[in-house]
Amino acid sequence: MPLALLGLAYLLGSIPTSYWVGKGVYGIDLRERGSGNLGATNALRVLGPRAAVPVMFVDIAKGWLPVWLFPRLDGEGAWAWALAYGAAALLGHVFSIWVRFRGGKGIATSTGIFIALAPAAVVAAFVAWGLVLWITRMVSLASVVAAVVLPVVVFWTARGENLVLPAFTAALSLFVIWAHRENLRRILAGTESRIGRGDEGNAVSSGRRVSP
Repeated sequence: MPLALLGLAYLLGSIPTSYWVGKGVYGIDLRERGSGNLGATNALRVLGPRAAVPVMFVDIAKGWLPVWLFPRLDGEGAWAWALAYGAAALLGHVFSIWVRFRGGKGIATSTGIFIALAPAAVVAAFVAWGLVLWITRMVSLASVVAAVVLPVVVFWTARGENLVLPAFTAALSLFVIWAHRENLRRILAGTESRIGRGDEGNAVSSGRRVSP
């Protein structure tokens, strides 16, 4: 049963939300627009908030649901399986079987995972994300900072009682940072896009086309 649910967690995580919204509603392949990333940020950049907000919430749910629900169904009751379900969902999101193993950067899905596992740490990471975004206007940098803050808070709240969850959190955070490696290169080069500065592209929802 746990192995079957592990595969289901991957398939659930691999649902390419932004791709389906872009193609089904707007007739646009997000792999060919903006950053080419299949996540909520690129959906916001290319399609606008009316598309990006539901994409974000579905991507969060893709991480939260397997971690919260599947341990109640697997007959094992071992909390370690919850970590495995979360990891499978994240891998599915970043490497989706439906779009030739393309996907998003994993921020929204990771958020859903840790809403189920460590909600207090999610709050701290969200505050850090918001502050960095407000200061720099760079979603990518804010996401990387949040990925650094999250395992620190999880480790601090664990207080040495059980280091498996902090270790899991650190591993997922490193994975998310790795997924942002191109963004980090652009940040260092001073070429990373900033929201609200007119360089993030025109939203389709505003009635204008977006250049590739």
